[in-house]
Amino acid sequence: MPEKKEVLISYVMNSENVLVNWIEYYKSVGLNLILVKRYNKYLSKLSDSNLPFIFEHNHLALLLGVQKEFLNKIIYSPESFYRTFKIPKKSGGEREILAPYPSLLIIQNWIYNNILKNIPIHKCAHAFTASKSIVTNCKIHAGQKEVLKIDLKDFFTSIPFNRIIFHFNKIGYNKKVSFCLARLCTYKDYLPQGAPTSPILSNIIAIKMDKRLFALAKKFKLNYTRYADDMVFSGDNISVKFIEYVNTIIENEGFQINNSKTRLYKSANKKIVTGIVINEKELKIPREYRRELVLNLNYILKYGYNSHVAKKKINDVNYLERIIGKVNFWLQVEPNNEFAQKSYNYLIEEFKKKISYS
Repeated sequence: MPEKKEVLISYVMNSENVLVNWIEYYKSVGLNLILVKRYNKYLSKLSDSNLPFIFEHNHLALLLGVQKEFLNKIIYSPESFYRTFKIPKKSGGEREILAPYPSLLIIQNWIYNNILKNIPIHKCAHAFTASKSIVTNCKIHAGQKEVLKIDLKDFFTSIPFNRIIFHFNKIGYNKKVSFCLARLCTYKDYLPQGAPTSPILSNIIAIKMDKRLFALAKKFKLNYTRYADDMVFSGDNISVKFIEYVNTIIENEGFQINNSKTRLYKSANKKIVTGIVINEKELKIPREYRRELVLNLNYILKYGYNSHVAKKKINDVNYLERIIGKVNFWLQVEPNNEFAQKSYNYLIEEFKKKISYS
């Protein structure tokens, strides 16, 4: 194993033909032929997947640009590098968020950008990927006669440390490196909700389940998508037998179903998936969401934003940003809605004024 820092950095991160450079380096230092073959086999698998070469713990520290002693602190005591806070859930109760401190956040961003985003996920996964969204997730089910919604319980925290090690090892890293990478991405031996690595890791780990459910849905002539912990099936007829098969696969893959949130929508029912109405081919925002939003927007457009805030006695300093976000969501779902577009344009001008005054 080469030891010079400058050689490691240049050969691993900057070379156009990394494998050739490593072979040349092996020869220059007179490395044993058996070790050369072993390293080349290891490097070839990583190279085929466009993943960075990481030989062991000290090498990982060099690539991350941190001292190995500091890396050890994180690996063997990751809980010390998070702050915890809670946010309210829409369904009631609170959700615990574990936010990594900047030192760990930088490392997790490196792992995400250099390793995790290069690993393919199943096409039915629509969350945490740049090319998809809740809108693309819903379009697949729009206008279908029957829709089955299944919610996975404690999605992130149900993915244990050992499964994460397994997947780093599966993509090509040796067991020691896989252990280190898994520790850098976990909190108390599970995926923390708040780390930038958790969303993509959940998609990577769920790929086998997604493949099985996608194949099952196809056999029953149904559609299947997953948006994080929200699973949706749709088609002309969803049988009890199909639901039993789905439940079995989910449990076999190590996940739990939140039975209180399971819904089977029939033809006459209003079908809502991830906050979007999918009864017809054209997606719509829910009537209740639209009603309150339109009421506020009408007043704003007629009397002005400042008058609206004064009349409603709104003290929220981020209210403008929040209402812009709501209108932006409306436009994502209904991009041709003229009223939403008119409102959005007005609010953006108000936002420009706000930042110019600050």
